Amino acid sequence: MLLCIDCGNTRLKWGLHDGQQWRAQGVLLPDEIVQLPQLLVSQPSPTGVIACNVSSIAIGAAIEAAVATLGVQLVWASSCTEQCGVKNAYDQPAQLGADRWLALIGARHLHQGSCLVVNAGTATTVDVLDAQGVFQGGLILPGISLMHASLARETARLPLATGHFSRLPRNTVDAIVSGSLLATTGAVSLMYEHVAADSAAICLLSGGAAGVLAPLLSMPLRHVDNLVLEGLACDAWQTGAAPE
Repeated sequence: MLLCIDCGNTRLKWGLHDGQQWRAQGVLLPDEIVQLPQLLVSQPSPTGVIACNVSSIAIGAAIEAAVATLGVQLVWASSCTEQCGVKNAYDQPAQLGADRWLALIGARHLHQGSCLVVNAGTATTVDVLDAQGVFQGGLILPGISLMHASLARETARLPLATGHFSRLPRNTVDAIVSGSLLATTGAVSLMYEHVAADSAAICLLSGGAAGVLAPLLSMPLRHVDNLVLEGLACDAWQTGAAPE
């Protein structure tokens, strides 16, 4: 049984994978990481752990401490040149964020054609994966909530918006919410043009803001709960890093 851990900037996602399917999944806030061993008591015992952390060094240490109480080996996932059918065309492959790399691996596992891989969290990443499994490049932009927070923080009279989406907003909070959503979906739509010629192309959408973005996107779309966890499981089982 493999324990997969995806720690982003605001949340830790975990899942237990048996080589065929997910047996359990959950979410923790950073200050709740210490609770992870207790959450697993009622689950099948993991015999190995693979993790990705794009948060702080301190959070990484907290994950290591929690895993140490389980008495199993922890492997930190990282980007490389080629893995699990995905080739990395980044200028310096090792500098691609591990979360983006694992999301690409997860996407390739779920869809063999061209795809746009979108992870909408604290930051939004929009990555192009061609039909041959080559990562061609992608974007990083502020996530929806981060856009709202930056306007509230850096301007004198704009509030932290809690409005609603409108094609033609007529109040300030709706204008902020709608602007951030259209900025993001506009970027996604433009990047989708790189794969649109492939009749099998699809956008794989993941992350906390996926639910608000999905209704505004017109391309073929599949919502995946956590592409990074999918990539972690694929990485571990296909490369032999997962314990028997």
